[in-house]
Amino acid sequence: MRTIWNGSISFGLVNIPIGLALATQRTDVAFRTLHRECGSPIKQKRWCPVHEREVEPEELVKGWEVAKGEFVLVEESDLESVALQRSQSIEILRFVKLEDVDPVFFDRTYYLAPAAAEAARRPYVLLLRAMQESGTAAVGKFVLWGKENLCLIRPQGDTLALETLFFADDVRSKDEIEEAVEATEVRAAELELAGQVINSLVGEWHAEDFENEYRRDIRAMLDAKLAGEAITRPEPVADTPVIDLMEALRRSVAEVQDRRGGASDGAKAASKKKRAPARKSA
Repeated sequence: MRTIWNGSISFGLVNIPIGLALATQRTDVAFRTLHRECGSPIKQKRWCPVHEREVEPEELVKGWEVAKGEFVLVEESDLESVALQRSQSIEILRFVKLEDVDPVFFDRTYYLAPAAAEAARRPYVLLLRAMQESGTAAVGKFVLWGKENLCLIRPQGDTLALETLFFADDVRSKDEIEEAVEATEVRAAELELAGQVINSLVGEWHAEDFENEYRRDIRAMLDAKLAGEAITRPEPVADTPVIDLMEALRRSVAEVQDRRGGASDGAKAASKKKRAPARKSA
């Protein structure tokens, strides 16, 4: 597996060699902005609206906005004074229960690849097995691309996965939402019907069951355009009328029961057809 960063996990006096590999990648369709007349990609220019001219790279400087339209200029030497020391180690600070970490803090997932040599791979497997048995995850810090990252290392099957985490001050407060929720009451009958709707949709998690339909459709549209086919615009979807909450829940339960009934009848018919004796030929 191709890695983008190689180093080690360290806790106490233990050092475990690992490589950091991307676990996810976006496969969305990307578009360029073109000039309609000639089909050429448009270039973005660095334009100064005060001097009304294009600015060269050597004329650029970073700025921190302290108030609207007011900036503090920041030179590269200023940033060097607070630069992080380059490190190839993920320092584990604490072991925690995985369920105690709110997923809202998760940023991006990476796989931690063990060392190629079997002897150097044993500490990786030892940490993985110990975390599996204890049901814990490891909180740590490391430097990637010049930035300090908070991370969570957790077992994922027989692999150690690393989640980069948002820091506490990166996550917005939800107090205003919770106050509004606490001030709103629901009736027992509504709750019972909502529970029936939820139970009707309960199932196991299989990621492959869920398809990005927009991505599928946009690729089909592009293939059609490439083949010279005419693209037709679909009819607009009518707005769903607003109805009473209880009525909406009752209709939802009824629709689920109808679907179940249809599925059950189909299964019975298939079973009956399967059990029917073969007709003898004359």
